Amino acid sequence: MTYSKFKYLIFSDLYRITNKVGVLTLLRYILAGKAYKYIFWMRVCGYTYNNAFLKFTIFPISRAILNHYVYKFGISISHRAQIGSGFNIGHFGGIVINPNAIIGKNCNISQGVTIGQVNRGPNKGAPVLGDNVYIGPGAKIIGKIVIGDNVAIGSNCVVTKDVLDNSVVVGIPGKVISDKGSEGYINRVDYDNKMHL
Repeated sequence: MTYSKFKYLIFSDLYRITNKVGVLTLLRYILAGKAYKYIFWMRVCGYTYNNAFLKFTIFPISRAILNHYVYKFGISISHRAQIGSGFNIGHFGGIVINPNAIIGKNCNISQGVTIGQVNRGPNKGAPVLGDNVYIGPGAKIIGKIVIGDNVAIGSNCVVTKDVLDNSVVVGIPGKVISDKGSEGYINRVDYDNKMHL
């Protein structure tokens, strides 16, 4: 990952949460924000881990900070998970994302969400999520499945099968009830027009 990509990610995440892009806002949310603070240090770990020099200097420090926030905020998202720009954690607590998960841009995750791996059977592996996915509180997405673009997953839903673009999924097991998707749940996605990095 290049420094430009890293910078783009941290400011796109910030914009999704605050509707602002600026150094003062960044500093404020690194110091006082909760969910954003975790996202920031997760991004720092991802950037420094993939840099030959920083991996042995800054990465161990950033990893220690991230580990502290795992316990403080109840969020466990590996720096190795592939997560696109504009990542937004609405409320911290009880969030677990497998390191092998792939998440597209502009994903909203609520409290109590698990994106987990299956270790055997036909769905062995971790989920792949498209762009503009909203995941409600307590939802579980399990196994090597594909969640399409613009999907909304309802509260406490358990998803173990592929979901097509623009679907609304609810229940246990998850069933598609609408094709209205995540429209209205995913906002502040115009950060490319706001950022001059």
